[in-house]
Amino acid sequence: MTSLVSFAQQVTQNVEQVIVGKRPVIELLLAALLCDGHVLLEDVPGVGKTMLARALAVSLGVTFKRVQCTPDLLPNDVTGVSIFNQQSRQFEFLPGPAFAHIVLADEINRATPRTQAALLEAMGERQVTVDGVTRPLARPFMVLATQNPIEYEGTFPLPEAQLDRFLLKLSLGYLPVDAEKELLLHLRRQHPIDSLAAVSDSAQILPLAEQIWDVHVDDTLRDYIVRLVQATRQHPDLMLGASPRGSLALYKTSQALAALRGRSYVLPDDIKLLAPLALAHRCIVRPESALRGQTADLIVQEILAATPLDIGQLA
Repeated sequence: MTSLVSFAQQVTQNVEQVIVGKRPVIELLLAALLCDGHVLLEDVPGVGKTMLARALAVSLGVTFKRVQCTPDLLPNDVTGVSIFNQQSRQFEFLPGPAFAHIVLADEINRATPRTQAALLEAMGERQVTVDGVTRPLARPFMVLATQNPIEYEGTFPLPEAQLDRFLLKLSLGYLPVDAEKELLLHLRRQHPIDSLAAVSDSAQILPLAEQIWDVHVDDTLRDYIVRLVQATRQHPDLMLGASPRGSLALYKTSQALAALRGRSYVLPDDIKLLAPLALAHRCIVRPESALRGQTADLIVQEILAATPLDIGQLA
């Protein structure tokens, strides 16, 4: 675990040269990366979502591509296109942004469902099929998608199947007063992203990711995860609860978080911290409950408060 903790500290400190006051979010992004998962960043404009993705990619020493999603964006703009080479008299494939290690799908809910679906195969199977030919994607591979929760005009809400592909749904939020003052000092001259250097490389990430497989999860905690997910399927305010993929997401990210914090075992607090981030976006609130002010996040918090952990069985 020592090498993994050292890796996390180096990357986090490097990203913090650009992104101030968001260490917990950086830690969760690293956990998602080690789990081979994708992250949905939902927040208002201007809080640093795009810059966070860039700083993370630079720090990791991996390739990075940004896709600005608009209604006229086509699937081939994401996956790539075959063009005819006049000299060789053959078709050549030009890879799209999906072939980068980290892909930022900015304002993903502004893309049409057809283009959103182009990312579905890439996110789920780490491959894309263009003109009948299936091509594997780079590893590691992570999609960071952003969306604005306030402005919905001209948008196409992500379908449940695509939301379920995101390991976590995160929000950066506004900075505390002291952190925002520090941000002003950071940006008074050259932007720090311009001089940021890599502290890792893509070849280092995959062996480190294998270390999280050995993190111990007690049987009682596995039972706790399943009971939390089952409770979302039985809650009267939810039309749809979390899928089995949600159980796996909560299990894997709790292992990754424990490893990043230097532990070889998962604590109940890891699961309680991650449950709203891994489960809420997989749930659909009933319309009548939404009118009463209920949200998926509030319901998951309510389930956490109502679901006991049998600590007597913990080893």
